[in-house]
Amino acid sequence: MLGPGLLVAATGVGAGDLATAGFAGSKLGLIVLWAIVLGAIMKFVLNEGLARWQLATDTTLIKGVSRHLGRWAMGVFLVYLLAFSFFVGGALISATGVATHSLIGWPGDPVQAKLLWGGLGSLLAMLLVLVGGFALFERVMAFGIAVMFIAVIVTACLLGADVSELAGGLVPSRPADHQTLDWTISLVGGVGGTVTVLCYGYWIRQSGRSGMGSMKACRIDLAVAYVATAMFGIAMLIIASGIEVEGRGTALLVQLSQRLHEALGSGGATLFLIGAWAAIASSLLGVWQSLPMLFTDAWRSFVGQPPLAPEELPRTGTYRVLLVLLAIVPMFQAGYGFASVQKAYAMFGAFFLPLLAIVLLLLNRRRLIGSAANRPWVDVALILILLFFVGVAIDRII
Repeated sequence: MLGPGLLVAATGVGAGDLATAGFAGSKLGLIVLWAIVLGAIMKFVLNEGLARWQLATDTTLIKGVSRHLGRWAMGVFLVYLLAFSFFVGGALISATGVATHSLIGWPGDPVQAKLLWGGLGSLLAMLLVLVGGFALFERVMAFGIAVMFIAVIVTACLLGADVSELAGGLVPSRPADHQTLDWTISLVGGVGGTVTVLCYGYWIRQSGRSGMGSMKACRIDLAVAYVATAMFGIAMLIIASGIEVEGRGTALLVQLSQRLHEALGSGGATLFLIGAWAAIASSLLGVWQSLPMLFTDAWRSFVGQPPLAPEELPRTGTYRVLLVLLAIVPMFQAGYGFASVQKAYAMFGAFFLPLLAIVLLLLNRRRLIGSAANRPWVDVALILILLFFVGVAIDRII
C-alpha cells in the first residue's frame, strides 16, 4: 500500500529536506519549522487531487491539461520543465558529490570531489534506470528511504531540542527580510518535492492501481509519505540549527558531522552521513527515473502523438534521450556553490505549486470526473495555496 508514497517521499526528501532544511536550519534555526509543516500539507492536498484525477479518468494529469486547457498550456509546461530539470539536476549532482566526499574524504579539494563524485553518481543512476525495470527501481528506493529516515530521525532524537522552541517554530511568522523570505519559500517548495509530485499518478498506475476503489489506499499512502517527509525536515532543522555554514556551502555536511562527533561520538557522525548520502542518492535516482517520463508524456501530447500508458513511456526514444541529457548537461551547473544552487532550485520549484493548484481547480470538476470532483474543503484548500504564493510574490516585490 505504501509503495508509490515511498517513491514520492524518497524523491522529494533527498534534495528538498536534507539540503534546504539543513541550510535554513543553520541560518534561521527552528523559527521556520512551520514552513516545513505547511509544505507537507500543501503537497498532500495537491497529490490527493492528482490521484483522484488519475483514478477517475485513467489518464495522467498532463493528458488532462493538454485535452482541456489546450496545446499552449503544454508548451508553457515543457519550457518550465526543461528549466526546472536543469536546476534540479545541478542541485542533485552537486549534493551527491558533497555527500559522497563527506563519507570518503577523497580527493582533498572539495570542489574537485563534488564534480567527480557527483558526475559518477549521475551516470550510475542513469545506467540503473536504463537497465533496471520499475520493480528494481522501487526496491532500491525503498531501501534508500529506510536508511535515510532511520539515520536522520535517530540522530535528531539523540541531539534533542527545546520543546518551547519547537512549539514557537510552529507559529507562522512573517520573514524579516528578503533573504529570510527566500529560505522560507525554499522550505515550502523543497520539502517533499515540487514538479516530481506529478509522478505519483504514473507510479500508482505502474503499481497496478486503477479505479476509484484505490482512492482510500492512495490517501493512506500519501498521508504516511508526507508525515514522514515533515518529520525528516524537522529533524534536519534540529540537527543544523546553531551551525554557521561559511563560504560556498559545500562544507555543510562536514560541519554537521563535526558537531555530531562532538555531541554523539564518531558513531553518531557516521550514522548521519550514511543517512544523508542515502537521502540524496535516492532522490537523484527518483528524479532521473521520473522527469524524462513527465517530459515524454508532455511532448507526445504537445506534438499530437498517440498517448501511451505510463509503463510504456520509459521504452521510448524520447525518454532515453532526455535521461541521458538530464544526467550530463546539469553537470556544468554543479561547479557553482552548493547553497546557491540548492536555493535556486527549491525557489524555482516552489512556484510550480500554485500552477498545479490552478490546474486542479479547473480540471477536478463534476462535469469532467463526476463524483470524484473536489469537495468544497478541497477547493478552499487549493485557493489558500494559491493565495499564499500570491502573497509571497507581492511581499517579495515590495
